[in-house]
Amino acid sequence: MWRPAVDTKWQIVLSRPLELDNGDGYPVTPQATVYDIDVFDNSQQTIQRLQDAGIKVICYFSAGSYEDWRPDKAAFLESDMGKPLDGWKGERWLNVSSENVRSIMRQRIKLSASKGCDAIDPDNIDGYDNKNGIDLTQDQAADYIRFLSREAAQYNMTTGLKNAAAIINDVLDDVVFSVNEQCKEKSECDSYDGFINANKPVFNIEYPHDAGNGLSDSSKNRFCDDNKPENAGSNRFSTVIKKMNLDGWVEYCDGERVESKTL
Repeated sequence: MWRPAVDTKWQIVLSRPLELDNGDGYPVTPQATVYDIDVFDNSQQTIQRLQDAGIKVICYFSAGSYEDWRPDKAAFLESDMGKPLDGWKGERWLNVSSENVRSIMRQRIKLSASKGCDAIDPDNIDGYDNKNGIDLTQDQAADYIRFLSREAAQYNMTTGLKNAAAIINDVLDDVVFSVNEQCKEKSECDSYDGFINANKPVFNIEYPHDAGNGLSDSSKNRFCDDNKPENAGSNRFSTVIKKMNLDGWVEYCDGERVESKTL
């Protein structure tokens, strides 16, 4: 099974399906070696073309929230759901111990495998750290990650941990990368250094207010200087600067600024 290396360059695009370039050249910009994309929105053909170019594909889905636009939404029961996610219209926290929820996630993992994904990025694992309405706990979240990882491994796919710093020590052996949002903004990157110490990458996303317009010197200094005290622990993180909607635009700390085409 695929295990990404520390310092791997990556891109994440979740707002729309990728649009690939025609011809025999590199099918997408930027030339990152890992792409994290929505499993529902992107076709098996897209994933295959990325892989033919040597790109590893992480397939995203929400494992911890109900989303009212997904094609399998009718499979969820009212009893599976808690409070709405603050700031995310159409989403509600899920009871991750529910056998029905886990059955649905088995099907999402099977879908990921049928499309040829190399790994999965199950989002919204950290319901325990939010007003969820169903008394979610860290122990439940850790058990859920182990479940997801076992299911993915049956299809030769690996699993990452999205945020959820409080359970890292409990699940580090079960996941092969971290996808983290805003640890530099929140000055909590040292919570994730266990991944680097275990030779597992931290795919870090930061959302500065000037994202999309080219970083100001102050923003670049804030989010790209791993020697700053508030960025302690972030050395060798794979950082991307993104807009909150996670469209094709991306800026890297070396100054590269590009936009992946989307449909």
